[in-house]
Amino acid sequence: MAIRIIVGLILLLAIVGGLAPDMIPGEAVPILLVVLGIAYAAMAIDAEDATATLVVILAVGAAAGADVLSAVPAIGAPLDAILDHAAIALYSSAIAVFVTRAINRLKGL
Repeated sequence: MAIRIIVGLILLLAIVGGLAPDMIPGEAVPILLVVLGIAYAAMAIDAEDATATLVVILAVGAAAGADVLSAVPAIGAPLDAILDHAAIALYSSAIAVFVTRAINRLKGL
Protein backbone atom coordinates (compact mmCIF):
# COMPACT_ATOMS: atom_id res chain seq x y z
CA MET A 1 0.00 0.00 0.00
CA ALA A 2 2.84 2.40 0.82
CA ILE A 3 4.40 1.79 -2.60
CA ARG A 4 1.14 2.79 -4.31
CA ILE A 5 1.02 5.98 -2.26
CA ILE A 6 4.61 6.82 -3.19
CA VAL A 7 3.93 6.21 -6.89
CA GLY A 8 0.76 8.30 -6.69
CA LEU A 9 2.65 11.15 -5.06
CA ILE A 10 5.38 10.94 -7.70
CA LEU A 11 2.78 11.13 -10.48
CA LEU A 12 0.95 13.99 -8.78
CA LEU A 13 4.15 15.99 -8.28
CA ALA A 14 5.29 15.29 -11.85
CA ILE A 15 1.97 16.54 -13.21
CA VAL A 16 1.92 19.61 -10.98
CA GLY A 17 5.58 20.37 -11.67
CA GLY A 18 5.06 19.94 -15.40
CA LEU A 19 1.79 21.79 -15.87
CA ALA A 20 1.93 24.42 -13.12
CA PRO A 21 5.57 24.88 -12.08
CA ASP A 22 4.83 28.08 -10.13
CA MET A 23 2.12 26.46 -8.02
CA ILE A 24 4.62 25.18 -5.44
CA PRO A 25 7.23 27.82 -4.60
CA GLY A 26 10.96 27.32 -4.69
CA GLU A 27 12.68 24.10 -5.61
CA ALA A 28 10.36 21.93 -3.53
CA VAL A 29 9.06 19.76 -6.38
CA PRO A 30 12.44 18.39 -7.54
CA ILE A 31 13.56 17.80 -3.96
CA LEU A 32 10.34 15.95 -3.14
CA LEU A 33 10.66 13.90 -6.33
CA VAL A 34 14.19 12.87 -5.37
CA VAL A 35 13.13 11.86 -1.87
CA LEU A 36 10.12 9.91 -3.18
CA GLY A 37 12.27 8.24 -5.84
CA ILE A 38 14.74 7.05 -3.22
CA ALA A 39 11.92 5.85 -0.97
CA TYR A 40 10.34 3.96 -3.88
CA ALA A 41 13.61 2.25 -4.77
CA ALA A 42 14.28 1.28 -1.17
CA MET A 43 10.86 -0.30 -0.80
CA ALA A 44 9.99 -1.74 -4.20
CA ILE A 45 13.13 -2.57 -6.19
CA ASP A 46 15.34 -5.58 -5.58
CA ALA A 47 18.82 -4.13 -5.94
CA GLU A 48 20.33 -7.46 -6.94
CA ASP A 49 17.86 -8.00 -9.79
CA ALA A 50 17.15 -4.50 -11.06
CA THR A 51 18.09 -4.87 -14.73
CA ALA A 52 14.59 -4.33 -16.12
CA THR A 53 14.03 -1.36 -13.84
CA LEU A 54 17.32 0.25 -14.83
CA VAL A 55 16.52 -0.22 -18.54
CA VAL A 56 13.19 1.55 -18.08
CA ILE A 57 14.90 4.35 -16.15
CA LEU A 58 17.43 4.83 -18.96
CA ALA A 59 14.69 4.80 -21.62
CA VAL A 60 12.55 7.37 -19.81
CA GLY A 61 15.60 9.52 -19.09
CA ALA A 62 16.67 9.41 -22.74
CA ALA A 63 13.17 10.31 -23.90
CA ALA A 64 13.02 13.18 -21.42
CA GLY A 65 16.43 14.45 -22.47
CA ALA A 66 15.60 14.26 -26.17
CA ASP A 67 12.30 16.16 -25.77
CA VAL A 68 10.56 13.60 -27.96
CA LEU A 69 7.06 14.68 -26.97
CA SER A 70 7.61 18.33 -27.86
CA ALA A 71 6.97 17.52 -31.52
CA VAL A 72 3.32 16.69 -30.79
CA PRO A 73 1.23 19.82 -31.45
CA ALA A 74 -0.69 21.44 -28.59
CA ILE A 75 -0.06 18.81 -25.90
CA GLY A 76 3.55 17.85 -26.52
CA ALA A 77 5.27 20.50 -24.44
CA PRO A 78 3.19 19.89 -21.27
CA LEU A 79 3.62 16.12 -21.62
CA ASP A 80 7.35 16.58 -22.06
CA ALA A 81 7.49 18.73 -18.91
CA ILE A 82 5.69 15.98 -16.98
CA LEU A 83 8.12 13.39 -18.36
CA ASP A 84 11.07 15.57 -17.30
CA HIS A 85 9.80 15.63 -13.72
CA ALA A 86 9.11 11.88 -13.70
CA ALA A 87 12.68 11.30 -14.90
CA ILE A 88 13.97 13.11 -11.80
CA ALA A 89 12.28 10.54 -9.55
CA LEU A 90 13.47 7.66 -11.71
CA TYR A 91 17.08 8.85 -11.74
CA SER A 92 17.08 9.14 -7.97
CA SER A 93 15.69 5.62 -7.68
CA ALA A 94 18.52 4.39 -9.91
CA ILE A 95 21.03 6.00 -7.58
CA ALA A 96 19.34 4.28 -4.63
CA VAL A 97 19.61 0.92 -6.43
CA PHE A 98 23.32 1.44 -7.08
CA VAL A 99 24.01 2.48 -3.48
CA THR A 100 22.05 -0.49 -2.11
CA ARG A 101 23.90 -2.85 -4.42
CA ALA A 102 27.26 -1.41 -3.36
CA ILE A 103 26.38 -1.76 0.32
CA ASN A 104 25.32 -5.37 -0.27
CA ARG A 105 28.64 -6.07 -2.01
CA LEU A 106 30.58 -4.55 0.89
CA LYS A 107 28.63 -6.66 3.38
CA GLY A 108 29.28 -9.75 1.30
CA LEU A 109 25.66 -10.57 0.54
